[in-house]
Amino acid sequence: MDKLNPKPGMTDVEMKPAKMHDKPTLMEGGQYIVEGDEEAKSTTLIFSMSEEVGALANALKVFQAQNVNLLHIESRPSRRDAKYEFMVECDSSRGNLGAAMEQLRANCSYFQVISRNHLDNKDTVPWFPRKIADLDRFANQILSYGSELDADHPGFTDPVYRKRRKYFADIAYNYKHNQEIPRVDYTQEETRTWGMVFRNLTKLYKTHACKEHNEVFPLLMENCGYREDNIPQLQDVSNFLRDCTGFTLRPVAGLLSSRDFLAGLAFRVFHSTQYIRHSSKPLYTPEPDVCHELLGHVPLFADPAFAQFSQEIGLASLGAPDEFIEKLATCYWFTIEFGICRQNGELKAYGAGLLSSFGELEYCLSDKPELRPFEPIKTSVQKYPITEYQPVYYVAESFENAKQKMIQFAATIPRPFSVRYNPYTQSMEILNSKPQIQSLIREINCDIQVLMDALVKLN
Repeated sequence: MDKLNPKPGMTDVEMKPAKMHDKPTLMEGGQYIVEGDEEAKSTTLIFSMSEEVGALANALKVFQAQNVNLLHIESRPSRRDAKYEFMVECDSSRGNLGAAMEQLRANCSYFQVISRNHLDNKDTVPWFPRKIADLDRFANQILSYGSELDADHPGFTDPVYRKRRKYFADIAYNYKHNQEIPRVDYTQEETRTWGMVFRNLTKLYKTHACKEHNEVFPLLMENCGYREDNIPQLQDVSNFLRDCTGFTLRPVAGLLSSRDFLAGLAFRVFHSTQYIRHSSKPLYTPEPDVCHELLGHVPLFADPAFAQFSQEIGLASLGAPDEFIEKLATCYWFTIEFGICRQNGELKAYGAGLLSSFGELEYCLSDKPELRPFEPIKTSVQKYPITEYQPVYYVAESFENAKQKMIQFAATIPRPFSVRYNPYTQSMEILNSKPQIQSLIREINCDIQVLMDALVKLN
């Protein structure tokens, strides 16, 4: 198949070729996630010293003696046996970090390595964000696209479009957590492109999209300006999602690594593009654009069950080994991007790659592709094409059922802790000690008491 044209007989809103990478690329619509080499050269250590007075000062002497430069230092009350614990980010490109770690470990009641460049150490856990503001640390580490375009991109030779793409990339690069997403004055040409995609897709939604998508879409039209002649603003959509499920949007300039993108989902943050495809090919794009994000992804993130399912994939990725990141990314591909579900005895599309592709939305519910039940263990190792319609789709019985299966699959990931998202502090709680688990049990008991009281009042 010529990668710029669909197969004969296919009328596709988004038939996308992919730029190939060394590792699998999640393409064909939406927030593609790509696993690439990490660029960061830092290693983060979390530890509690045996002594209390002067503990940090003594630890700093160890780093100084081994000529290790520290990039960041934090102290905080410990939920383990010690009163305080320290987090230090070390420059692992110089000095003898290994010797410093061994010396520290001998004098610590707790010691954990959180690494972003994967030291050759069996105790090393890949770095992951602990609080939502940590997403700022990798949001600009995109692997491709952004303001730079490939030679076969429809807008490659268009200087006006390239300048426009730089404008959108600058918005994403300058964005920080808790800021308002800058509003964009889309041009008439950009709005016409959006309108063509909008018209084609909305013709099929009533008969092909899942009920959750169809229930939310009118609300987006009412509250967020979803119209054929208007491209919604990310901030308005983000506010709407926050009110529905706590999900928010964050602008991104291009493709993130799988690990980084999935980490955002753990905090209920969806990294969204803000630019639109080139007007010369309104029914085609080689990359995620605002049409796919707002029409394909956003409606389902407003559904509580789907939002929880998406977050479970993100939570499972935190600190997971590389081979499991690839498996989770594949599960993401066959669910959030290309998922089909069964509702009232009928098959409906819920994946964003389907809901933003007129041609594949028709194709996926025909008798042409093979359908299999969603089972993370099997689904996670399934190979897939990235420049044509999928030959295999996985069917979920419900979002709740899919969520439970993902939780069970996450339990098989080898990591020395469990994680729990605290929505009040928007931070991750690392569960790896008795005091932490006892505290969680007390919280759960309080919730159970509330449920019991509600049941009594109902009776």
